[in-house]
Amino acid sequence: MERITFALRAHPGMRGRVEASLRARAAEMQTVAAREGIGNFSIWGIEDLFFGYGERAAGHPAGDGCAALRDVLMAALNGDGEMLCDPGTMRLMYHVEGDVCKDKSLIRHRVFSTRLKPGCEEEYKRRHDALGATQSAESPESNFTIWCGAGYIFGYCEIIRAREHAMTMEERASTIAWETRQLEIMDWLTDDVDWITGEKHEAIRRIV
Repeated sequence: MERITFALRAHPGMRGRVEASLRARAAEMQTVAAREGIGNFSIWGIEDLFFGYGERAAGHPAGDGCAALRDVLMAALNGDGEMLCDPGTMRLMYHVEGDVCKDKSLIRHRVFSTRLKPGCEEEYKRRHDALGATQSAESPESNFTIWCGAGYIFGYCEIIRAREHAMTMEERASTIAWETRQLEIMDWLTDDVDWITGEKHEAIRRIV
């Protein structure tokens, strides 16, 4: 499977206009994506940033899908924002396939974003490489990838609802230790670890 990701940023004060334009062109974007074999397509927003994710099946004929998608995204921006990372150019930092559900009604999304501290991209990659790509067969996390571009981190994960459970004491302690250490190299934009830090961030918004 080929995963196609991208990132946009609204100009100061233009977040509302960009978000409205992306929503208005949602059907057009889905049509362009589908024509190029890109499925499971979505766009997510946090602060002035917008992260896009899609999947193209292996063996699909090569085409200019990324170029066509970029064209419609630029039309949606309409001068009110910029393309931070062109479709297909972001760096994959972490990947755990898991038990991917074809039926997306069985999952919920976890999409998150952080800003790396200067010079910390390689350290972020090193730490995630050290985690490896293995997980329990009963893990609720699947189709989990993390991407980097323009100093930002964006994660996409599908949580299998039937496997969700409250964290055990051991899982809670491990999560707190990991996330506290990660604060050495990045700052959160989404609200994923507000329960640890006591800070207040926005929740991710699905735009398309």
